[in-house]
Amino acid sequence: MQTNFTPEQLKDPDTRESNQILRTCVHCGFCTATCPTFVLLGDELDSPRGRIYLIKDMLESGRPATADVVKHVDRCLSCLSCMTTCPSGVHYMHLVDHARRYIEETYQRPWPERALRRMLGMVLPYPERFRLALRGGRLGRRLAGLIPGGSQTAQRLRAMLSLTPDRLPPPSPMQRPQVHKALGERRGRVALLTGCAQQVLAPSINEATIRLLTRMGIEVVVTREQGCCGALSHHMGHHDPAMALARANIAAWAREMEGEGLDAVVINASGCGTTVKDYGFMFREEPSPWKERAEKVAAIAKDISEVLAQFGYAPSREKPSLTVAYHAACSLQHGQKLTTLPKALLQKAGFAVKEPAEAHLCCGSAGTYNLLQPEIASRLRERKLDNLGRTGADLIAAGNIGCLTQLAGDRIPVVHSVELLDWMAGGPEPAAVTAAFAARVRA
Repeated sequence: MQTNFTPEQLKDPDTRESNQILRTCVHCGFCTATCPTFVLLGDELDSPRGRIYLIKDMLESGRPATADVVKHVDRCLSCLSCMTTCPSGVHYMHLVDHARRYIEETYQRPWPERALRRMLGMVLPYPERFRLALRGGRLGRRLAGLIPGGSQTAQRLRAMLSLTPDRLPPPSPMQRPQVHKALGERRGRVALLTGCAQQVLAPSINEATIRLLTRMGIEVVVTREQGCCGALSHHMGHHDPAMALARANIAAWAREMEGEGLDAVVINASGCGTTVKDYGFMFREEPSPWKERAEKVAAIAKDISEVLAQFGYAPSREKPSLTVAYHAACSLQHGQKLTTLPKALLQKAGFAVKEPAEAHLCCGSAGTYNLLQPEIASRLRERKLDNLGRTGADLIAAGNIGCLTQLAGDRIPVVHSVELLDWMAGGPEPAAVTAAFAARVRA
């Protein structure tokens, strides 16, 4: 693709990077076939190729973003399916992240949307604030049906209330800053990103991760001053808050790396993992020592499945008579290119694993997408659940809290893969497994 940025524009490192990405695109259109929004809406501007043209024109012109450009860029899930499909290696993730930052810096959104985005950025990355918000949301759920109108604001309010869980698990003491000693001889030492929303919605995921790793002889450090990875703010175009959150994590893990050392930074929410593995790029223009620290952290960041495979996961229970439908989170299969490993671990644990049709398509969660684009997110959810249901599986397993929240409901029980692996290696039976067995008895 030919570009026409001025020498002055190319002095900006983000524009310079976007220029190189744009020039990689050959207009082939392979990406359209695997883009969830194009599959649903059939609009070229809601495909990666269409958005690339819009972003190119916006950045080259140097003018503020227009409402039309904002609409189509906002509809992008950042699922990165296009990057898996692209034969030319277009790094769409970095391009759309730049576009989102440019939009936030040049476009004045309607005040209800500005307020909502500001609220999400102030609440979701902070577990205690998020917990308080969910308690309030539980009270408001009864009123969701009374919110009038079909406006986007009304739809978003109803979506936020509908996603509020009926009950919240209590905070887990295992997630507090501490060192979880390895059982037996220490074979490794890792830091665990406990996350933000996951801490509140499903602390059982971190508990299972810690139990499983320590039984395998791996010391697990939950560092002080770590927190949200920054992805939620980053993908809304809120650059400075995202960098501040990432900087806190980098500082916390750098101290451990420079102290007793770390074999890995373990991440059990794949959306977070994609971002942490990209810290080196995010901090590429930062002064020393932040650039070097970020690169080192990104180099040892690993999804929990990678660490389990590295240290030789093995089950200790008899095979269960359960079939698992594996939902491949976009951030894991497209962002981190981990496709076969999570399924192989579930099979090693003794589960019969099935993969649904259209496994490459997003479930509609995508960070805050199901709150900001609820109509499209709902359609993607139903499509995904239909495909998962057709597998006839007892359970749905996934490696990302956003997907688990999106797919939860009154259909097939959902569970994080690591909870199943922990159970089969001596841990407690996950609630989803209990529900699956109960459903089988009722049937």
